[in-house]
Amino acid sequence: MTIAEIASVVGGEPVGDLGTVVSAPASLDSRAVPAGGLFVALAGENVDGHDYAEAAVRQGAAAVLGSRDAGVPGVVVDDVTTALGLLARHVLGLLRPGPVVVALTGSQGKTSVKDLVAAGLRSQAVAPDAVVATLGNLNNELGVPLTVLRATQDTSHLVVEMGARGIGHVAALCEVAPPDVAMVLNVGTAHVGEFGSRENIAQAKGEIVESLGPDGLAVLNADDPLVSAMVGRTRAPAAFFGRTAAGPGSVRVVDVAMTPSGEPEVTLAHDGRTWTVHVPLLGEHQALNAAAAACVVLHLHPDAGVEWLAEVDQGTGLRLQRHVRSDGVTIIDDSYNANPESVRAGLDALAAVAGSRRVAVLGEMLELGEGSAAAHEEVGAHAAGLGLDRVVVVGDAARGIAEGAGEVATLVPDVAASVTDLRAWLRPGDVVLVKASRGARLERVTAALLQE
Repeated sequence: MTIAEIASVVGGEPVGDLGTVVSAPASLDSRAVPAGGLFVALAGENVDGHDYAEAAVRQGAAAVLGSRDAGVPGVVVDDVTTALGLLARHVLGLLRPGPVVVALTGSQGKTSVKDLVAAGLRSQAVAPDAVVATLGNLNNELGVPLTVLRATQDTSHLVVEMGARGIGHVAALCEVAPPDVAMVLNVGTAHVGEFGSRENIAQAKGEIVESLGPDGLAVLNADDPLVSAMVGRTRAPAAFFGRTAAGPGSVRVVDVAMTPSGEPEVTLAHDGRTWTVHVPLLGEHQALNAAAAACVVLHLHPDAGVEWLAEVDQGTGLRLQRHVRSDGVTIIDDSYNANPESVRAGLDALAAVAGSRRVAVLGEMLELGEGSAAAHEEVGAHAAGLGLDRVVVVGDAARGIAEGAGEVATLVPDVAASVTDLRAWLRPGDVVLVKASRGARLERVTAALLQE
């Protein structure tokens, strides 16, 4: 599109050569804009993207979308985020016949399931790059349009992760990428401090199935009452996944057996067929994730089976990623984010891994509201109940974990202290889990230990 055409779509003012053509995806990072792409300049509190506009164009960007004239070809708008969404929706509408849009949301597991769905669809695609999926967890009002703008005329499936921090957020994202298949994984306590209650979270997550037309499909967690009830909020038919899943198109988890490596052997049933497959991902909770992904893939490709689950890789970084040092110490990095449900799942995964000794390195869980103190203590008690050898708690804000874990816990003031402690304690064969909310930045623990 020319910048004149883009300006017309987003209600902006073109600057520079009106014939300048944008022919590649958009990026918020001036260093990562592909040749011919669009640099999206945001003016934040600490960094103003407009200051990097000239550098972006020098490095190959065709134009800039911003809120002021940056001295290079581009489009000036009042609200860059709104304009980006309008542009993405317009471009998606230009694609004919257009990709099948699979959208998913939930309190935890979104990125893991998104990666699994994309892997399953790619296993059936004529060309793997025909499936475009959210990179990392770019799942907000910026990330969703950036994902859409990576689609081309050759894109068969668009897998879009959608997050929410309030009522109406998911509905707005569905306006940018209207789903053909919409999935709700669960309703947990992540961000409950912002929403106020799990019921409010359910209200927000359910907006994704409300956006479906009668020809779409809602994929719902049969084991979560707040999710399964969403069947009444959509015009589309529904299929379910989980241990209690039933009905046409649903995928039931029949059995789960854990291997010494901490990975599940899962038996799944779907419309009269049954498979047992080894899923090479850490944690028993991956069985439910596998069922969720299989429900989508089998709907879109009924003959696909589930054998592709055996070939999936670890997916997006910092999520139960296993690293083995040369001395035999295993480090499981799950430091991207945390809430009570995901921490318990991570601890269960650690407990299932065979090793001489097992230690959890845990930090604060953010955005839990009034229940934060109790949630931290409950996580600590869960760790102690699993029989772990040690729980290293990083930072005073996470003190409740140490109090809940009792004698096995050690409270240290910061990342540096945790690394010093672990370096002195670890020996070959030990297994370490690193887990906290993103704000704690415990990936620094993993990085330091891997330097050994």
